[in-house]
Amino acid sequence: MTYAITQTCCNDATCVAVCPVNCIHPTPEERAFGSTEMLHIDPRACIDCGACADACPVDAIFPVDALSAGQREYADINAAYYRGTEPPAAEVEGPNFHVWGEPVFERSLPSDFGPLRVAVVGTGPAGMYAAQDLLLHTAAEVTLIDRLPVAGGLVRYGVAPDHPATKKVGDTFSRFHSHPRVRMHLGIEVGRDVTAEELSAHHDAVVYAVGASTDRRLGAPGEETPGCLSATAFVAWYNAHPEAVAQGVDLSAERVVVVGNGNVALDVARILVADPEALAATDIAAHALEALRASRVREVVVLGRRGPEDAAYTRSELLALKHVPGVELVVDDHDPRTAAAIDAAGAGDRAGVLKGLARVRTDAASPADGGRRIVLRFHSEVVEILAAGGGVDSVRVTDGGGDGGSGAGGGDAGTADLAAGLFLRAIGYRGLPVPGLPFDEASGTVPHEGGRVAGVPGSYVVGWIKRGPSGGIGANRTCAAETVGTLLADAVAGALPAPTGDARAFARLARQRNRRVVDARGLAAIDRAERDRGRRDGRPRVKLATVEELVATARSGRLPRLTR
Repeated sequence: MTYAITQTCCNDATCVAVCPVNCIHPTPEERAFGSTEMLHIDPRACIDCGACADACPVDAIFPVDALSAGQREYADINAAYYRGTEPPAAEVEGPNFHVWGEPVFERSLPSDFGPLRVAVVGTGPAGMYAAQDLLLHTAAEVTLIDRLPVAGGLVRYGVAPDHPATKKVGDTFSRFHSHPRVRMHLGIEVGRDVTAEELSAHHDAVVYAVGASTDRRLGAPGEETPGCLSATAFVAWYNAHPEAVAQGVDLSAERVVVVGNGNVALDVARILVADPEALAATDIAAHALEALRASRVREVVVLGRRGPEDAAYTRSELLALKHVPGVELVVDDHDPRTAAAIDAAGAGDRAGVLKGLARVRTDAASPADGGRRIVLRFHSEVVEILAAGGGVDSVRVTDGGGDGGSGAGGGDAGTADLAAGLFLRAIGYRGLPVPGLPFDEASGTVPHEGGRVAGVPGSYVVGWIKRGPSGGIGANRTCAAETVGTLLADAVAGALPAPTGDARAFARLARQRNRRVVDARGLAAIDRAERDRGRRDGRPRVKLATVEELVATARSGRLPRLTR
């Protein structure tokens, strides 16, 4: 029996480090690392020790014979990665399973290297990987800062609620929240409560892990129509982000159009048509669950500007979409290039996953009769969002169909009008400027050299604000290692400015500027309250959805009264 890595692979390579037979690839030392969608276990070399499964932070690794029906394809995916390569030969005789390379020490700290005081702004995966690196490998004292009164960032507010295994990486990070060398100040925003200069004045270095918090615009006419939302806002709504509007997402129409071909587009499409009773066992926002239970949505059309061979979503997420209970996944056949690409695709290609799916022509007027379904419509661009009655009425899209583009549904020649009551754009994220730091408007990132902010000594960046909105949770581990390595090299070289204030002085400053600061004890109270709420409803947790609830719970440690 061998093990296989499945859909929720986070690519942080923890499994690689513990494998005794070097059967998981690509490793961080290999060129393909970071460009493959997931890691793979070689079934020819796996010795069934289970070390990788024990170490995996997101429960993505299982014995092949224990895979569920929806996961069995991953046994073939793992094996196919090694197809055409020579099986590993026995390299040594003795207690070791294979020859290990010479140890490499990329960092060298002098024996008298003193403890640093480092602020990390942002408690999502990027910030927490940086904090973890500092805490485990140096004697640094870390100040965790977040503009929200609760920690978690992308793990709490970006991962879809029906991906609970992915959220488990948060458990790895949360153990550092109460670390003896960590001070936590949640609810503090740089630029509003404290300046970047004040933050630097109280720390040897500051690491900014503020992510990419806004979305890219489509630029199509009608994009400001009520009922046109960003996927960013929609994800925040169903994940109980305290800055999301609890009400206001209209799910009264039978069709929703989503533009974008990445994993976020698939997430929002899946949530819109998933069984609400299945979602009731997750940590989805209570207001979102109530709205989805009353929803009339039966069809989600996902638009891609290019063909299925160029889609940005991962193959594993597309595979999972084929196994959503009660939801049919189909392909819109309006453009002959779509069928040609699918038919020509190999078994390991993204487009190959679409083989065997029904091919339909999306009716311009209304969704097809029957159950719930997701329609993947490629080679289709948004021309205009059309309004009626104060909201979205239909979406005009290009229609280069085999009939020459008849303009079915009232569109012009070469277009079609798809009736829809909600339009979501999922075409990428974008970073926002950090007051006090330089900013590249073109890329939406902070200019840097190996994580070192250009022109601002002692300031560093990590995650999407550093490299742009690319890579999943695990990609932040290697990103953080680079940034922390640069920071430590600067410290050894004496290039860090000396702080003028200490940790206590910063704590006093933070509380003077914002009386609602949440510390580690308050965060623990929030966690207990949410879990208590969840136990009453048979759910892992019920999130507190407003800043007021979060702060009140952090202060009192008691469960706030529920309001209806």
